[in-house]
Amino acid sequence: MTALQFTLYVPGDSWVHRLDPVSKMLITVVGLACTFLLPGHLAPALLLAASLALLATAGVLRRTAAVFAGVALIAVTFFVVQGLVYAGNETPALALGPLTFYREGLLLGLRLTLRLYNILASSLILILTTRPSDLVESLMRRGLPARFGYVIIAVLQIIPTMVEASNRITDAQRSRGMETEGSLWVRLRAFIPLMGPLVTSSLIATEERALALEVRGFASNRRPTFLNEESIPGYAWPVRIAALAVLLLGIAGRVVLS
Repeated sequence: MTALQFTLYVPGDSWVHRLDPVSKMLITVVGLACTFLLPGHLAPALLLAASLALLATAGVLRRTAAVFAGVALIAVTFFVVQGLVYAGNETPALALGPLTFYREGLLLGLRLTLRLYNILASSLILILTTRPSDLVESLMRRGLPARFGYVIIAVLQIIPTMVEASNRITDAQRSRGMETEGSLWVRLRAFIPLMGPLVTSSLIATEERALALEVRGFASNRRPTFLNEESIPGYAWPVRIAALAVLLLGIAGRVVLS
């Protein structure tokens, strides 16, 4: 199994999985745009609820929960920092010993947290339900140069590839008697020997990948051909129109309320 096969994609047969990559990319772009367009707290909260509903119908909400929990510390930081030191703080809302949290700062922390989770949810709709190869192939059919396509697929796969490589190296070190589990100090001591093999294996994999791409004519200027026909379900266009309608509503709401 090569490193290119490791992705964050979750296999499935939901309507979101069957949707073509361009439509899902449009949903993600609209979600990201509305994250910064929608004012207040209610509209961003509704946007997050809509994104979570899409992820739930795709059957990937459990994987999303793990990502959300991973950034919870950042969200808590928003509340603590803004609640204490935001320049517009005026109204005391909560006192914990010598610390006083203010209403204005807590509301700003809530707004930043909603933005953070909306960005994650909108991105995960595309990442968790789309094979990177399908996404790049769909974009290349519409004129994206192969070099940009390779950059996109490399970015989408870098995290799972590094995680797989670190797990493989850790298993090898454990089989040789090295302690890699236990207290925090034991884990920190095991982390330093991990870095050398991890960096070396990443450089070797990069060289092997470059040779494989060159052998397969990656630098050729000829228009590429594709093995399979592109499949676009009948409900793709209604989904695209609905996404654009949401974007227009977001722009209108921003203009009216600003």
